[in-house]
Amino acid sequence: MSPKLKKILSALFIVGSISAVVIIAFSNPEMGNAWEAISRMELPWIGGLLLCWVLFAGFETLGNQICLKERGCGISFIRTFRSVLIGMYYSSITPGSAGGQPMQINDLRKEGVPVEYGTLSLTIRFVSNQFVICMMTLVLFLIHHDFVMQQLGGAIWAARIGWLINFMSVPLVLLAAFRRKWIQSLAEKLIRLGAKIRLVRNPEKAIERATEMLDTYYEALNEMIRHPREILLQLLCSTCSLLGLMGSTVFTYFALGQHGTPWIHILTLSCLLFVSASYTPLPGASGAQEGGFLLYFRGIFKDGTIGLGLLIWRFFTYYIWLITGVIAVLTTIKKKKR
Repeated sequence: MSPKLKKILSALFIVGSISAVVIIAFSNPEMGNAWEAISRMELPWIGGLLLCWVLFAGFETLGNQICLKERGCGISFIRTFRSVLIGMYYSSITPGSAGGQPMQINDLRKEGVPVEYGTLSLTIRFVSNQFVICMMTLVLFLIHHDFVMQQLGGAIWAARIGWLINFMSVPLVLLAAFRRKWIQSLAEKLIRLGAKIRLVRNPEKAIERATEMLDTYYEALNEMIRHPREILLQLLCSTCSLLGLMGSTVFTYFALGQHGTPWIHILTLSCLLFVSASYTPLPGASGAQEGGFLLYFRGIFKDGTIGLGLLIWRFFTYYIWLITGVIAVLTTIKKKKR
């Protein structure tokens, strides 16, 4: 597929995704109540939504900055922040978020950060984020079990499967560090099985890529083990950044003048929605996120405001990355030309 065609398809997907969310929001039969809710929206709550995005982006940047500084990479916070924006942008437009990390590593490389250090930094951030979101979701679910079961009912299976898929990456990474040969052997067997049923075209190349990825995880975990202080700092950054991301739903709820559901219950559902939809292979988990929001928060966003709530929430957790990411990419291109 040519680069030009990829850009066209990405643009069409983004336009289609935005259109779908807008249609859902504004086709609500009770939209008159939603318009009234817009007129009552208070600036502090909108500021809170923006603050949530700043917290998420800022602590993701800080986590990367700490890792790079520990390895002697003299890169400024602003440049690291730009690489985070670029990474999130490409994660938002590529299936399974597959394009985010390579593009972020490439941007760091242009700033003088060795590829192995850039890869190491992003791997550590991934492991830390996965561990924190799984633990945060589990604790909130156990504490508010009765509320969750009443609200989700039969849909709880989606949250359970999503949590297991997200959590599986943590022990797999640990096994990659402490039982390297086991994971290598398992990966090769799965790749060769995929080749037999024609899911993998070039098994040797796939094994080579898997080996490189496992080597990266092995190095990252051993680096973290040797620096317990860095582990605590990374977990703290992940906690703050993910609270910012999950808190967007809470601020959306109160921004629309809603009441009756405690904020901690909103946060719990937000975490469950994240783990339920994050493994979806579509760019930005589109479809699963929107459908999950309507399902998980039904009856909580009242008076016909759930469609509007979806639109506001999705903007501050997804579309804002497209806007800021494009700005970062264009800035990089302009700098390169200059």
